Amino acid sequence: MVFARVAPEQKLRLVKALQLKGEILAMTGDGVNDAPALKQADIGVAMGLAGAEVAKESADMLLTDDNFASIEAAVEEGRGVYRNLRKAIAFLLPINIGESMTILIAILLATVLPILPIQILWLNMVSSVGLIAPLAFEPKSQRVMQQPPRNPREKLLSGGLVKRILAISLFNWLVIFGVFQWILQTTGNEALARTMAINSLVASEVFYLLSISQFLPSLIAKIQGKGTSVAYAPAIGIVTVMSLQVLFSQWNLMNQVFNTTPLTFIQALICLGIGLPIVFIALILQHFDPLN
Repeated sequence: MVFARVAPEQKLRLVKALQLKGEILAMTGDGVNDAPALKQADIGVAMGLAGAEVAKESADMLLTDDNFASIEAAVEEGRGVYRNLRKAIAFLLPINIGESMTILIAILLATVLPILPIQILWLNMVSSVGLIAPLAFEPKSQRVMQQPPRNPREKLLSGGLVKRILAISLFNWLVIFGVFQWILQTTGNEALARTMAINSLVASEVFYLLSISQFLPSLIAKIQGKGTSVAYAPAIGIVTVMSLQVLFSQWNLMNQVFNTTPLTFIQALICLGIGLPIVFIALILQHFDPLN
């Protein structure tokens, strides 16, 4: 619908009528008479250069350049920030829940702890932070403006995101608890069992980060000539964390501090292989709760 020569009071009536139908409204204006409609709209947008002071005070947002294209750029930026926030939640919570489940179940079953408190500190302060930080520098997806607007009443922890968190948390718990019990039963070496369990969890985190980040899609788009830049931040985080994990497992000083033991090349490959299935789980979850 297009309305021409609309009086200020008619603008207000139009805003109210559309809101009664459940629409989310953004209203632009620059004059004194636009103030009521700007105030009534869900998002009032006033002109920062030519707008009257009353309109600016009534608005929620100012266009400093008086260019309507800036509204689209702001929406695109906001969607990108929101998606990165969901990615960070979807990445960090399953790690903490998986670790908590491991400790809780081990205590309830009165078994040996698969992971020690100081090792949890290492995971949370080094590995998790090193992998989650790149998500803050993720560029906007090329499809971000192709997605329909989300329901503003939708909670940040939506049903789909909660299911994703629970599924990944369960996988992380199975990795830690399963690897620890397997190695402990076959070798009787607690330090080796814990070291392999931790490295398997970190491998799982790395593969999960690759499955939800823009690094691989942007790299493929760049190779195909469809993109202008590659999101290198996740790759930098992964290389950094993997280098630290090598020190965590192989350096004698770290072995003494964190009660770990060096791994053979085959044992390291086993840890990588155990973390790989999370990629397929993430692909399945992507159909129900898309993060990109």
